[in-house]
Amino acid sequence: MSSSSYITQAPPISDYAIIVDPRDNLAVVKRETQPGLEVALPTGGVIQINHTVPPGHRFATRDIPAGEFVLQYGQPIGTSLGIKEGDYISHDNMSNDVPLVRDLPEDLYTPPPDYVPVSERATFMGFRRPDGRVGTRNYVLIVPTSMCASHEAQQISMMSEFLHYKREKYENVDGVVAIPHNKGCGCQDGSTIEVMLRTLSNYADHPNVGGVILMDLGCEKTNLAKVEQYLLKRDKKFDKPVAKIGIQEIGGTQAAIEQGLKEVEGMLPIVNRAVREEVPVSELVMGVKCGGSDGFSGISANPSLGRAADMLVRQGGTVLITEVPEFCGAEHILAHRAKDAETGRTIYRMVDWYKEYASKFGAVLNQNPSPGNIAGGLLNITIKSLGAMAKAGTTRVEGVVEYAETPKSHGLHLMQGPGYDQESTPGLVAAGATVVVFTTGRGTTIGNAIAPVIKLASNNSVFQRMSRDLDLSAGNVIDGTETIDEVGVRVFEHVRRVASGEVQAKAEEHKHREFQFWAEQTVSL
Repeated sequence: MSSSSYITQAPPISDYAIIVDPRDNLAVVKRETQPGLEVALPTGGVIQINHTVPPGHRFATRDIPAGEFVLQYGQPIGTSLGIKEGDYISHDNMSNDVPLVRDLPEDLYTPPPDYVPVSERATFMGFRRPDGRVGTRNYVLIVPTSMCASHEAQQISMMSEFLHYKREKYENVDGVVAIPHNKGCGCQDGSTIEVMLRTLSNYADHPNVGGVILMDLGCEKTNLAKVEQYLLKRDKKFDKPVAKIGIQEIGGTQAAIEQGLKEVEGMLPIVNRAVREEVPVSELVMGVKCGGSDGFSGISANPSLGRAADMLVRQGGTVLITEVPEFCGAEHILAHRAKDAETGRTIYRMVDWYKEYASKFGAVLNQNPSPGNIAGGLLNITIKSLGAMAKAGTTRVEGVVEYAETPKSHGLHLMQGPGYDQESTPGLVAAGATVVVFTTGRGTTIGNAIAPVIKLASNNSVFQRMSRDLDLSAGNVIDGTETIDEVGVRVFEHVRRVASGEVQAKAEEHKHREFQFWAEQTVSL
């Protein structure tokens, strides 16, 4: 019941729930509420909560008549089927219907960020490469051009770290790693080969890689010659130690592994010559991702990461965001943040292509939230998208790239790609990310072979439970002991320390090196 006419000792709503935006007509619960609980609104008045509401879920802060939009983040997340003040908001009383916004002014222009003066920008310790790019790590990488060479590549990596690589001897080398996968060989069509070759060659040419060994079986479509051709297409010279091994040509598995071990042994002293130097943070390329999300991800971890993203962009750096299924339902917000109308239209084309692509497999993007997402409070794709997009901060969108394609400028860029973590994270790295920050509400452990993946928890309980896998927590935002801006600064500083090699990401410590790529037709823009 609502009443502002009598005095009560009801606790403030902030003890139990968060009103994300002043325009919202709901609150997101921090800790489970019970029927009959009364809470005081910040604008005055008291409401009674009518049901048990789990953490991450919502109750109405006023009556929302049938047909009226339910608002979170100040945006529609569904349409009321008849919701009373204090009611638990669920699929029973809210449909997923939201307005489809497609207007875009022809003269759209979003001004560039308010850049920090060059003299005041932060720095980190990175590996400056001959082509001018800067890496955060210095790996020897074994690249199998197909599944037919993946076993040998993995064996060379594992045995090299045991036999030849010792950090005390090669203090500037971060390890010997491989990217085994299950694609390649005959492939299905030319587009699949194109995406594979782009991804593999971008890993070989990545600034976090100091030396590379390319391997093929010898009879596959995705062979050494094809990868070499792709590397030669680049604007800048491929200038790092490289070795090539053909398994059939050299005499089979054992001979290939023995040759690979010799190549690594000879390459390590050369790769070790690279040394870290102080460089401006504008040289950093940060990928932003989320997975295992909950109802708090879009309220604490994602906007906190968004603050760090804004800080990096305003200091001249680059931010990459993907997971296009999680733009769905809110893509108009990104389109209106584009630097110009053509970039905005490209954002719409990107999302439309993905909707059509998903429909070929009988999938509907508004069914994207997983059972775990829904249990955590993400009732539909619009809620998930609005919260997920917060990772990208608030600066303008400079451009849109295909999966594993490198952007041509600094600033915020969107990358075509799936929501599947094991494919989207490697895609960000292939597109040039030298560090990734991955937010999670329910806990995830994924890493990457050549780039540190920093985990940012949305709540303190999962952070405490998985403290050996998660690096940071934004849970203090939920508890009310820290602001989003304060957590954003903390994330930015931790990214700088990880990029400098002062500390490892937890996923690096546990040697998480997940790698697959989205080998699909992605000419979507």
